[in-house]
Amino acid sequence: MIFWELFIGFLKVGAFTFGGGYAAIPIIRELVLSNGWLSEETLAHMIAVSESTPGPIMVNMATYVGSSQAGLSGALIATTAVVLPSFFIILLVMVVLKTVIKNRYVQAVLRGLKPCVIGIILATGGFMVFRNCFRTGQLNAADTIITVLLALILFGAKGILKKKISPIAFILLSACIGIIAYGF
Repeated sequence: MIFWELFIGFLKVGAFTFGGGYAAIPIIRELVLSNGWLSEETLAHMIAVSESTPGPIMVNMATYVGSSQAGLSGALIATTAVVLPSFFIILLVMVVLKTVIKNRYVQAVLRGLKPCVIGIILATGGFMVFRNCFRTGQLNAADTIITVLLALILFGAKGILKKKISPIAFILLSACIGIIAYGF
């Protein structure tokens, strides 16, 4: 039963997520919380781990959830299910791309999806920041200070360094700050 639930759940995630892994986070969140597979806090930790490990975030999250629920078999089933729709869509796109992409209606749909995807990603990021800073219903000072510090570094680096901070450097910096703040 769990294998079927993992397969169908992550097949839906893979089929109805547009805009990449970050756009999938709300759908995965709803799936795992409604099935009781992970707690809200564990999911937040999983998102952080999935962002910092190699590979697509959606695949990493599916693999983790599948593994936590049904071991290696669950991980394989959830991962296969989440990538299956993309695999078939890419095959279809390769066949019809040359004619369909020039269609003005297809172009209109793609232009209309961009703001939607941006909104979903911003809403997810805002939710995660809010959830992190107000973890127990009250303002968590340490988490808020770290969040503000990282935001200042991220957005202020271009003014000081005259270039954007590398995502890899930012992830490593965030990990070091986390170790300092919570590891000692």
